[in-house]
Amino acid sequence: MDIEKPQPTTRPAGPRAEPGQPARPTVLADSSAVVAAVCVLFAAVGAGLGWLVRLLAKWLVTLEHAPWQGPARLLTAIPEPWLTIGVLSVGAALGLAVALFGQHEELAVSVSDDEVVLTRRAKPRAFSREAVHRAFRDGKELVLLGADTAELAREGCSLNAQRLAEAFRAHGYAWSDGDPHVDEFRRWVPDTPGLPVGANALFTARERALGKSGTAEDARELRDELARLGVVVRDKDKRQFWRLVP
Repeated sequence: MDIEKPQPTTRPAGPRAEPGQPARPTVLADSSAVVAAVCVLFAAVGAGLGWLVRLLAKWLVTLEHAPWQGPARLLTAIPEPWLTIGVLSVGAALGLAVALFGQHEELAVSVSDDEVVLTRRAKPRAFSREAVHRAFRDGKELVLLGADTAELAREGCSLNAQRLAEAFRAHGYAWSDGDPHVDEFRRWVPDTPGLPVGANALFTARERALGKSGTAEDARELRDELARLGVVVRDKDKRQFWRLVP
């Protein structure tokens, strides 16, 4: 779930601001209540798994032959109640760490009359109003387009599409319900003709990055390299589609 958080700026606001009042950027992000609930849930699940590990270890040491009996004996050698307290605490801590990492990866979007700011992993990326020509959701991704139809940003986004649309439109940005250039994309295959010099090599490297041998960060960097050549990339089921910027 996402919420809108007003914050003051120095320019007149969009259509929802009162005359004479400072502009209020619309910030879309998971609410504090949702973050807290997710953390509690994951901590509880982690503690439950810790309890199951305790039960499994106690069962393994009763068997004549079983794998992992060495670690099981070491674990059950811890006296109670410290064994139970320990496995529950470690499990809860691991669950909480997973929840916090997941929240750290979530995208937060701030839309104001001046700019759009996308924040992930505590790293904000700002795009001026003049640069952002159009915004839309493409599946589970938020996309910002420039005036030349090049993509300024394409970020995975779990925020509510309707709230995103309302936020952008409220501050005067053009919003589309889908990619207005979707019909221009063609599927990439090795040695595709018509691409800029070097683009096929980048697509080949990116295909590997999308598979098991690469990482999402590699794919992102290669997308940026292709963008510098005037090539817009769209992924679907690990297949790459492309169009050229006019």
